[in-house]
Amino acid sequence: MKSPAIEVTGLHKSYGEIEAVAGVDLHVAEGEILAFLGPNGAGKTTTVEILEGFRSRTAGQVSVLGQDPATAGLDWRERIGIVLQESQPEEFLKVAETVTIWAAYFSDPRPIDEVLQLVGLTEQSDQRVGRLSGGQQRRLDLALALVGNPELLFLDEPTTGFDPTARREAWAMIDGLRDLGVTVLLTTHYMDEAQHLADRIAVIAAGRIIARGTAEDLAEAASMQTRISWDSQEVPLAELPEQLRGTAAVSDDPGETGSPGNPFSVSPQRLVILTDDVSDTVAALLQTAGRLGRNINSLEVLAPTLEDTYLSLIGEADRAGRLDR
Repeated sequence: MKSPAIEVTGLHKSYGEIEAVAGVDLHVAEGEILAFLGPNGAGKTTTVEILEGFRSRTAGQVSVLGQDPATAGLDWRERIGIVLQESQPEEFLKVAETVTIWAAYFSDPRPIDEVLQLVGLTEQSDQRVGRLSGGQQRRLDLALALVGNPELLFLDEPTTGFDPTARREAWAMIDGLRDLGVTVLLTTHYMDEAQHLADRIAVIAAGRIIARGTAEDLAEAASMQTRISWDSQEVPLAELPEQLRGTAAVSDDPGETGSPGNPFSVSPQRLVILTDDVSDTVAALLQTAGRLGRNINSLEVLAPTLEDTYLSLIGEADRAGRLDR
């Protein structure tokens, strides 16, 4: 098992009577990408700022790259990189000049040309920062974080405001950090981004971690099931085997495609089964269609998305009163 890049036990942070972080335990292995998710006001930013050494804690044990951020020195800071949600490099400097200036702050920086190649800004090296596109600006932010050759990178909302193409390019760039052996703590409000990039996910609400693991682990914790649906004219409800007939539901609502709160709202005259046993359910359905001499061209098998799971977990915490702060 890899040694931890981040190890947090019993972390608390209070502001007077308000407890922003209420006993967080967090483990991030070396070389791992962990997505740290939570609604606004959940304690996510406070926790990350404590890990970065910018905010003090009220109680708890924190180790980041083997040191306590509250007392770590400049040598430790050279080992971490931070990409904030917004930054403002000098707009009249050229890209290469900007990275060169930042490199001078570190004792063993990466070569400038190598950094520009890593983030895809080689062709823009002589372009002024103020003329970069939004996606290119974000690439520069990452270049400034990587030039110090960090072991651990904090990424805060890295693709906010990006168009779909720029987001995909940024994902490929972040994925490439694995090859460098960089550990990444990612915060994002885009669930597809977390699902695509992260090895594991931790969800915080009301200052506490309410779920952690892979996207599949979280779906299981939230009791999320796979949705199987098809046109009822292809295989009618009455023709289903008894074990399927009892779990199938009919919908006549054309306005939705399903959600955790309303899983049966699909297109007109479709049958829906929510199940954990996908293989056997599909096999039984196909056998029924074969017996009837029909095809099921409309068959859809939709596993729960991370967004479905996240909303379910947050909703459950809200109903339990854990978000009333």
